[in-house]
Formats: sequence, structure tokens, C-alpha cells
Amino acid sequence: MRNSWFVTIFVVSLAIYPTAIFSDYHLFQSTMVVVYAVAILGMAILVGFNGQISLGHGAFYAIGAYSTAILMASWDVPYWATIPISAVICAAFGFLIGLPALRLAGHYLALTTFALAVAIPQILKHNLFEPWTGGVQGLVIDKPDAPFGLKLSSDQWLYLFSLGVAIVMYVFAWNLTRGRIGRAMRAIRDHATAAEAMGINLAMIKTRTFAVSAMYTGVAGSLGAIAVAFVAPDSFTVFLSITLFVGLCAGGAASIGGTIVGAIFIEFVPNLADNLSKAAPGAVYGVILIAMLFLMPVGAGGFLAAIWRKALSRMTGNART
Repeated sequence: MRNSWFVTIFVVSLAIYPTAIFSDYHLFQSTMVVVYAVAILGMAILVGFNGQISLGHGAFYAIGAYSTAILMASWDVPYWATIPISAVICAAFGFLIGLPALRLAGHYLALTTFALAVAIPQILKHNLFEPWTGGVQGLVIDKPDAPFGLKLSSDQWLYLFSLGVAIVMYVFAWNLTRGRIGRAMRAIRDHATAAEAMGINLAMIKTRTFAVSAMYTGVAGSLGAIAVAFVAPDSFTVFLSITLFVGLCAGGAASIGGTIVGAIFIEFVPNLADNLSKAAPGAVYGVILIAMLFLMPVGAGGFLAAIWRKALSRMTGNART
């Protein structure tokens, strides 16, 4: 019960405080934190809960972003209607990529997904797809205004819209990972042979997990495209996949709440490193990342969850006495 109240207060604070206090620039940064959190959540479902390694989720992010941009620029589809469409498209791509995952594991699967991340930007630049993707130049889309005459700026509305979509995605992920399918995913992660012996359909769970994971990251890509109002192939290089993987490790691979910490890390720590050292920001970034992983080997999400459980048990014990 106390956890429910805490989550409710936390969500309301996220909705009210930034829109009332933050400037448009800081609201844009907050929106990108929400976007990255959803993308990392997709990776957490695949890597943390199912044990499949992916270094190519930037490709699904790009597919989601381009799906939204093309629908908005070429067919005048409302921005909010592009979200479910891109989710379906990315889920289908994820399912197809998940089929080879049935025969690959570990570093072989990681290299396969890495190859996907390398290939997607080049495919988007190809002359065959240039009429839809805009080629090297990319596509520019309009930022949506607040509906119903609400007195909100575009950045304020996009933050609230992204937050609303993210809440739905997080609730779904919470229920998924704690239900029967979630238990099957963790069983495969811990011991695939034993899971199969217990009657779990490895092929079905693995491919569907890949599809759900890709869907999450694709939805994040759609939200990111709407927030930035621009897509181009060079925005979705393999470095994006590595960045999302860093956020996953920083937050905790099997921690739903840790995905938020991971998103904050990849959004703000590079700027912090640049402010600390203009000469070698990459070195500062690396030191911060190594220190974080050394001090919190299970990720920030697991570390904070342990602190919260201890605090809650102390509060419960004091209340009983």
C-alpha cells in the first residue's frame, strides 16, 4: 500500500513540477530522459529478464523514429496515431530478428544485433528508400501544439505526452515481468535446459520477448522523433546502441526502476563530463562510468531498491513497536 502511494506521488510530481518550473530547454532534456527510459526498458526486458544479449537496439529506435517521421511527413498522420503503428512495425521487425536468436546465443547474438545497428543507417541512406526517408538529409517534421486549447508550450505538452505514454509502457512491463510469462523469461535466462524440461516453449518466449523489446524501443524512437522534430541516418549510428546498453548497465539490467536512472545517466553525464574537462570529456565520462559500476555492481536501480527496502523495513519495525 505504501509503495502504491509512493509511486502515485512520484508520478504526479514528475508531471507537475517540471512543467511548472523548467524552461523549454530543460523540458526537452526531461522529455529525452523519458524517451531513453522507455528504450532502455525495452532492452531490460530482453537482456535483464530473458538473458539475450543485444547491441543493436539503436536500429529499432531508428525504425520507430522513421516510421513516425514518414507517416507524419508523407501521409499527414497525427503524431499520436503514429505511436501504435510504429509499435506494430517494430514488433514485427523484432520478431523476425528474434528468429535467428533461437540458434544464436552470447557473443554470437551480440554480434548479429551489432551488425543490424551498423547496417540500418546505411540502408536509410540508400537511393531506393530516399523518396520516403529523405536520404542523407533526413526528414523535418512539425512539433505538435497542445490540444484542446491548453495553455501549454510545445515542449510542455510533449513532455506530458511522452510521460503519459511511458507510464502505460511501464505498467505493462511491470505486469509482464511479474506474471507467468515473466517467470518463464527468467527461467530461460537462468537455465534454458531446465526451463525447457519444465515445459516452457523456448522458441515462443524468446521470439516474443524480442518482439516486445523491439516494440518498446521503437515507441521510444517515435517519441524521440516527435520531440526532436527531425530524423537523419547519422542520428542513429551504432553509438546509439552502445549508449543504450551503457544506460542499461548503469541502471541495472533486471531493474525496471533502474531504467530511469540509466536514462538520466546517458542524458546528463556526458554534459557533466564536458563541463568538468573540455580537453578530455571522454576520459571523465569513462571514469564516472567505471566508478559507478564499481560502487554499484548490480546497477543504480538495484542499489536504490536495496536502500528503499531497508528504509521500509525500518519504518515498518518502528510502527510495530
